Amino acid sequence: MSNRIVVKIGSSSLTAPEGGLSRPAVAYFAAELAALRRRGDEVLLVTSGAVAAGFRSIGYASRPKLLHEKQAAAAVGQALLMQAYQQALAEHGLTAAQILLTRTDFCSRRAMNNAVMTVEELLRQGAIPIFNENDTVSVDELKFGDNDTLSALVANLLKASRLLVLTDTDGLYSADPRKNPDAVRMREVEEITPEIYAIAGGAGSAVGTGGMRSKIDAAKIATRGGVPVFVGRATEPGDIARAADGEGRGTYFATTLSALPVKKQWLGFMSTPLGTLTVDAGAAEALLHGGHSLLPVGVREIQGSFHAGDVVEVLGPDNSLLGRGIVNYDDAQLRTIRGLGSGEAVARLGEIHRLEVIHRDEWITLK
Repeated sequence: MSNRIVVKIGSSSLTAPEGGLSRPAVAYFAAELAALRRRGDEVLLVTSGAVAAGFRSIGYASRPKLLHEKQAAAAVGQALLMQAYQQALAEHGLTAAQILLTRTDFCSRRAMNNAVMTVEELLRQGAIPIFNENDTVSVDELKFGDNDTLSALVANLLKASRLLVLTDTDGLYSADPRKNPDAVRMREVEEITPEIYAIAGGAGSAVGTGGMRSKIDAAKIATRGGVPVFVGRATEPGDIARAADGEGRGTYFATTLSALPVKKQWLGFMSTPLGTLTVDAGAAEALLHGGHSLLPVGVREIQGSFHAGDVVEVLGPDNSLLGRGIVNYDDAQLRTIRGLGSGEAVARLGEIHRLEVIHRDEWITLK
């Protein structure tokens, strides 16, 4: 069985020093992807670079700051970007297929099922699917974090063997290596802890929007879905294959988890929570380690306005995020029975369709 590898390339890896698209960089990455294909791997590409590729051509002296300016630059740059990939991949007998997505697309189960079927057919036909955010119609700021989050969602959705997030630094360091000569690169991260987040800085380049923190966010999403992640640099022939084989110049984020069903992926990473429940220690233990549902007796605080069937976040007694779930009560009903035992809850509300506040089948742990 072939490996299915998702490769994410950031803006800083694709642009020339003066700000336009670097054709030699595109040619290098095309050759690297072709090498993966020749050895039998399935390859999917998530690329940034539309804004960076287009802002010079449209007349901006530097990368624009305002949303409508970014969208205008992306409208020009996306065409330039895909043209460059088409030409570079054609040199290796490969066809590029463009897929533009927004976060709204991931919120639709039907849209995602259609996307999966399309991508599977493209792979069967030997094409290389190239994903990018549809910046021109996005209503918020470029919210996939330089496409880091998008790459993790794509990797989970298509059950990739590995996600390779390529950037202009060779992995995660114990401190900023530009400021601290004693900084040590972390070869492998087994668990993404608050300490790991604490050492991640902001955006590292003028042309990209994603710093190391957004790459850790992406790694957290992908590994929760059972996909191991590499974050690092690729500049020499064979670097991407070495990264895929565990020998890359960067940091590996391990996982022992299995692939998530599409419903759980949507619940954990694509849904919009409309409220927050804070639970006691017993309920937290039952949700995290007992495989149990959340009952009214374990709910201590309720925030937000929501209805039965909406998604809510659940916090532990220390206010740390435990996970998300689909709630079975309106917020007003839940305020009436929070903290009550099952018998008291039934007596207070009368007939209850489902006693559980969140059923274990409608829950995903994110801690």
